[in-house]
Amino acid sequence: MFQLWNYTMGYALKQMIGFSLATFLRAVSLDSPPLAALTVSLLFRPSFRVPVSPSCHLFQEAMEKENNIAFSSAATTRVRQRKRSNEVIPEPIKANGGTLLVDDRNKYKSMWIRTYSTVWMIGGFALIVYMGHLYITAMVVVIQIFMARELFNLLRKAHEDKHLPGFRLLNWHFFFTAMLFVYGRLLSQPLINSVTPDKFLYQFLSSLIKYQMAICYFLYIAGFMWFILTLKKNMYKYQFRQYAWTHMILIVVFTQSSFTVANIFEGIFWFLLPALLIVINDIFAYIVGFFFGKTPLIKLSPKKTWEGFIGASVTTMISAFVLANILGRFQWLTCPRKDLSTGWLQCDPGPLFKPEYYTLPGWIRQLFPWKEISILPVQWHALCLGLFASIIAPFGGFFASGFKRAFKIKDFGDSIPGHGGITDRMDCQMVMAVFAYIYHQSFIVRQGISVEMILDLILTNLTFEEQQTLLLKLGQILQERLQHS
Repeated sequence: MFQLWNYTMGYALKQMIGFSLATFLRAVSLDSPPLAALTVSLLFRPSFRVPVSPSCHLFQEAMEKENNIAFSSAATTRVRQRKRSNEVIPEPIKANGGTLLVDDRNKYKSMWIRTYSTVWMIGGFALIVYMGHLYITAMVVVIQIFMARELFNLLRKAHEDKHLPGFRLLNWHFFFTAMLFVYGRLLSQPLINSVTPDKFLYQFLSSLIKYQMAICYFLYIAGFMWFILTLKKNMYKYQFRQYAWTHMILIVVFTQSSFTVANIFEGIFWFLLPALLIVINDIFAYIVGFFFGKTPLIKLSPKKTWEGFIGASVTTMISAFVLANILGRFQWLTCPRKDLSTGWLQCDPGPLFKPEYYTLPGWIRQLFPWKEISILPVQWHALCLGLFASIIAPFGGFFASGFKRAFKIKDFGDSIPGHGGITDRMDCQMVMAVFAYIYHQSFIVRQGISVEMILDLILTNLTFEEQQTLLLKLGQILQERLQHS
């Protein structure tokens, strides 16, 4: 009887100690399941047991069994509550830091899901390209909004946002202010050309474009003051982190992707070819790595292999040369758009899109029926785009992979099955869009003052009366020259 009383009091004492320790751990936010398991193992290890008679063993084992079941259930519950859906689930890894596709048991299921999504994306993309410049621009704007939404949510904390009502709207205020500034600069001339016949609308938009920079500046200042007035004690660090994060999104993501719109109005060719090269490089890197990948490429993205990288590079270079010849023969794709209409285009394609014929050597003519081939000069420029798309642009994907590892997430979102979020598909496209614009402006566009540049200055800086005066004076000068000639 004395031994039973001794054991009961010892068990009660251990329960009190365990409860006190658990309360303390919760207070300091350290009550994780592994630490709880360590605590229980220390409290109930054999050395802590008091000597009892055989008649008390049954009671002792029953109480410890009940305690272990309760702890196991609590630990499991806490693990389920702490796990996040986008958290990277640990996998057995190799020396390179990840599992290669050739060794992935679920690779075929993943491949079919990815293929299904890709077919739908390519089909929708082809339809939008067929509809024209304005619809492609609208698609780019929608993509930018979804990308911003995914990135804004990345650092969002629901608990802090509850104490900051309206603070989330501030991110979108800065985003749409940047959109107004960038697209106001890019689309001012096409917008003016679209409303020229309407005198009132033309004068209104001319004034709006003239003061567009000042309007955007004061909108930004309003957002800046809004941010300062919403600062709250004990929330400063979170708010300034959100402020910096928003500006990083605007600079790194929005500004780079906006170059895509500039490429569209220079001719759909300069948007479509770079975008297709990135898609082709991504697809063939996946396919070649899927079947033949053995050598890991970079630890930031463990499933990428040298075999996939090299195979995709060769395929991209060949595709660039061939696609430039095909796309360059359609005026709908090569003509620049000067307004915001959606009609079909006809223009002088220029020397870049006029075929040049080359006679094939005799030994080739014996093997093939062709005596000569036609090559567009733009195909040589396409090789430069293909080289960048296969060698440099993938580093945009590596940057995104490192970024996701830093935040311990698998994807930026889950809007595209098998691919992740919109941002996961646009990482390389942003890098490529900037290069395509810079290459076009540096090596394709003729330098110097053009008629379009002069008209742009006249329409945006002179009033309607000043434009009429300029027209009369220009007419008089031309008549005098004709009389003297």
